[in-house]
Amino acid sequence: MKCPYCGTENTRVIDSRPVEESNSIRRRRQCDECDKRFTTYEKVETIPLVVIKKGNVRQTYDRAKIEAGVYASCHKRPISVEQIRQLVDEVETEIFSMEEKEIPSYKIGELVMDKLKKLDEVAYVRFASVYREFKDVNTFMDELKTLLDHEDTSAK
Repeated sequence: MKCPYCGTENTRVIDSRPVEESNSIRRRRQCDECDKRFTTYEKVETIPLVVIKKGNVRQTYDRAKIEAGVYASCHKRPISVEQIRQLVDEVETEIFSMEEKEIPSYKIGELVMDKLKKLDEVAYVRFASVYREFKDVNTFMDELKTLLDHEDTSAK
């Protein structure tokens, strides 16, 4: 880090602390040449994630949309707010670990459904019915049948 006073590159950190309500760190530095002190801020650079919706419409990623869908599907189910937050955290971790700049919405939906299936089958079916746009009762019944068949084979 260059000293803003004398321009030398020999500076050292003498104090570091996180900045409240921010993803940055405040660093006090001292120049080895002129002994003057100055402050720098270090912030994590994040790449904005874009979600590709149906019809190739692109939107900025919004965690609140995932939370709203999961909350709605878990309505009146024995699932705590903490479990929902953890589920969304796990989905978000998987999304960002892909290190993609753009992600299709169906990938997010599939991740959510996989997590919900393990958490609560009723919530899973509710989410799937909206996400997969079940057109009629038969489509809904097909999904239930798949779920029950999977349950039978995993119980054996």
